[in-house]
Amino acid sequence: MLLEFKSTNGLSNRGFDQLLGMIRKLLLGKNELPKKTYLAKQMICPIGLEIEKIHVCSNDCILYHGDKYKDLDACPKCEAPQYKEGSSDEGTKTRGPIKVVWYFLIANRVHRLFATTKSAKLLHWHSEERKKDTMMRHPADGKDWRTVNTMFYKNIGGEVRHLWFSLSTDGMNLFDQVRSNHSTWLVMLCIYNLPPWVYMKRSYI
Repeated sequence: MLLEFKSTNGLSNRGFDQLLGMIRKLLLGKNELPKKTYLAKQMICPIGLEIEKIHVCSNDCILYHGDKYKDLDACPKCEAPQYKEGSSDEGTKTRGPIKVVWYFLIANRVHRLFATTKSAKLLHWHSEERKKDTMMRHPADGKDWRTVNTMFYKNIGGEVRHLWFSLSTDGMNLFDQVRSNHSTWLVMLCIYNLPPWVYMKRSYI
């Protein structure tokens, strides 16, 4: 809950450290409240919110991932090195990857949504509580939704727990048509099973 407060209000790590310190003083006796932001974030990992860091070619040719590329030291297409290099008294040494992509594991987050009664009920809303008439209020009312259901009915079998995702991005420069200093692109994944007043909320994206 405290980390959610930090994220929602844009609190810096230094400010969050001070907040944790004040709360620790208010609590009676010994308590297990973490002292630092880093320790608080470490508590999240065991509950299924891990992040996988994948090395990337500096020219965005490949991901150093999978059996084909994970053991390479340079890109097979542009020959750019995977790691930074720096000089030292002992000669050249590796400093770390030039570029890294952070992959937030989707399956773990989906499992957590079905683990609570409130969110599990919301994920069934499109099938059980949506008003079904001739009006278009939700993506499930659209022709495309019905078409996909018909095409893959044998595989999904009318199962309401199958999730419908919407993938969107803003500013991604796929073909290097615009010169930009940015190296981070926003990619959002929304769950269309949820009610329309919920699926665009930050906590469900």
